Amino acid sequence: MDGGGVSGRRVIVVGAARSGIAAATWCAVQGARVVLADRREAIGERAALEAAGVEVVLGPHRDETFADADLVVVSPGVPPELPVLETARRAGAEVIGEFEFATRRLRGRIVAITGTKGKSTTTTLVGRMFEEGGFRTRVGGNIGVPLSAQIDDSTPDTIHVIEASSFQLEMAPTFHPAIAVFLNFSPDHLDRHGTEAAYGAAKAQIVARQVDSDVAVLNADDPAVARLVGHTRARREWFTVAEPSVQGAGIVDGAIVHRGAEGSSTRLAPVSSIRLIGPHLVADVVAAACTAHVGGVAPAAIERAIAGFGGLEHALELVATIEGVRFVNDSKATNVEAARRSIESFEGGVVAIVGGRFKGGDLGGLRGPLAARGTAVVAIGEAAGLVRTALGTTVPVHDAPTLDAAVDLAWRLVPPGGVVVLAPACASHDMFRDYAERGRVFTDAVRRLEASRVRGER
Repeated sequence: MDGGGVSGRRVIVVGAARSGIAAATWCAVQGARVVLADRREAIGERAALEAAGVEVVLGPHRDETFADADLVVVSPGVPPELPVLETARRAGAEVIGEFEFATRRLRGRIVAITGTKGKSTTTTLVGRMFEEGGFRTRVGGNIGVPLSAQIDDSTPDTIHVIEASSFQLEMAPTFHPAIAVFLNFSPDHLDRHGTEAAYGAAKAQIVARQVDSDVAVLNADDPAVARLVGHTRARREWFTVAEPSVQGAGIVDGAIVHRGAEGSSTRLAPVSSIRLIGPHLVADVVAAACTAHVGGVAPAAIERAIAGFGGLEHALELVATIEGVRFVNDSKATNVEAARRSIESFEGGVVAIVGGRFKGGDLGGLRGPLAARGTAVVAIGEAAGLVRTALGTTVPVHDAPTLDAAVDLAWRLVPPGGVVVLAPACASHDMFRDYAERGRVFTDAVRRLEASRVRGER
């Protein structure tokens, strides 16, 4: 590529998370004059970045850093309303997200997946389906390899399967996937977007610039999705966990099938091949199968991918069964709707560990599933008081100062044959670096409990 359009330009990258580091490094290699700005006082990657030719500016952002920028690339975790970004705009710089920056430079076909819940599971499974189908496939975006790190490896025959978050989509003014997948919608990230309407508008950007030759794979069982994408020009493929009544995929006689525009029916995979915990994940598998099918993957490859997929770490992951009690790590359930689905995945005897940094929404949405299936709640983190207030009249709510203590307390509360599930309904950043660290701490605590039971300890 001819310097990727950045050679000789002054590029400011904001945010030294993995995507910002990838964008800064790539721009430096292309011959840009790169500054990576992060409000932290220290970052572990500083030496490597400087060795690559990136100037690292740490601490509070200063207007003078941004005043003479040609291009500002913003990491997904950085709010787009930062005053220094407006300074750059007034000075004539283009200000875009890292997601937009990278996808402009990818040469392969893009399959982008968004939704409030299920994105990572669906993205991973779609990637495996394309791989099974013999396609040159790269998976990334909000999971996996940052998109800026995929630019040099991108070829016209590459399929880029991308998990797209609202943070990425809100700063992607020209993003245009060949296939867009909108899994579901419920309030989330209100601490960032402010209102449900703003969050929905960010999500809807996934289809906003699609054209007639593109495809939008949409949830027929979620009215909010239909409302948000009503403007799309793309061909619509609807997925459902019922029998499909329009063009798209659904379930007929125990199998995932695709119904064509002319009424034809193609069997894609038996439902019995699905190995995931939780009935709501069936919808994600149907969406993935529909996406792969319209993308040209053969049914046999779709079935092989489903049968070989046991789910993701931290997403309804069965950690251990101790004396008949299952311990399930759903640390990725960072909003109320995801936590509700998590609790509803089990028949009864549920002790849910809930809490963290609250992102907005209504924790009262957990009352119904807890009343039907729950035994107790263990509240953790900043939101413990909110959890008690919202749920304490439905089931007993107990506080725990740490996640380790929460696991021990849940073990004492859970009935024989029950389930202890980490279903936080909150972000992790009050106690942990991210949801993955929270999930690992939960898993480690369960392993210690399991070892102590083997030794006969209480």
